[in-house]
Amino acid sequence: MLNGVMLLWFILTGLSVLFVAVDIRATPESKVLKWGFVLLTAYTGPLGAFLYVLGCREPLPGLHERYVSTRWRQVLGSTMHCVAGDGVGILTGAVIASLLHFSKTTDIALEYILGFAFGWAIFQALFMRDMTGGSYKRALISTFFSELLSMNFLMAGMVPVMMLAMKSAPSSQSPSTPGFWFIMSMALLAGFVAAYPMNWWLVSRNMKHGMMTVRPRNETEIGDKVQSLRHDQPSGSHDHTDPVHENGGLSMDHEMVKVSKGAITGMTVLSFIVFGFGLSITLMLER
Repeated sequence: MLNGVMLLWFILTGLSVLFVAVDIRATPESKVLKWGFVLLTAYTGPLGAFLYVLGCREPLPGLHERYVSTRWRQVLGSTMHCVAGDGVGILTGAVIASLLHFSKTTDIALEYILGFAFGWAIFQALFMRDMTGGSYKRALISTFFSELLSMNFLMAGMVPVMMLAMKSAPSSQSPSTPGFWFIMSMALLAGFVAAYPMNWWLVSRNMKHGMMTVRPRNETEIGDKVQSLRHDQPSGSHDHTDPVHENGGLSMDHEMVKVSKGAITGMTVLSFIVFGFGLSITLMLER
């Protein structure tokens, strides 16, 4: 029965990835977030496609700015961006650890290091450096803590699920088996859920970006329609219309909220406590 469930999952995942990869081309979203949704769908199958439709796909021409301005969609974009980038490094670490027969501790450490490195250095700093004036060094500095906090919560949710499933199905510990990829998908899905609350805190303090809108300069009709709707936009929501429509590029278009060092330190400690709790559950499961 499990083999049938996995087969159905992989079929639905393939169809979901195809749908998102084709449909998102017409969505006025930034390129990095487009790739992020494709990767997320590859990890989470039909759920990823559902989140794309519900959280990012433009419902009507010219309404993307308003549609993605709600807080939960902004947080969805932030969490998706985290899981998509970190997931590449995590999966790479899991494959290497399996092929080289590393211990469970070394496996988790390698997944954490590669996941954080890829998510921070590539998906956060490199791909989003234009939002910090084009400086890669500045982007690395400004995204370090947000990536660290999000990564800790992601791993706290992912590791127990991964280890419990691997223990229950020893034959799925090899990347050459379908079970390995099914388990990693479920683990990343659990990590996504666990990371969402922390990303809410980060987005609410503008330490991470959410969804964005990117339109070519020549989309004047759509831009005019969006402008006509601006007066109806609820107060407190994010409006990306002007910088995106006029410049055709990426912009956050909001004032940065100053977060105290004490708050960042406190949330960093909390994130490691949560991560440690996830590891303690894993250790208990291993007994």
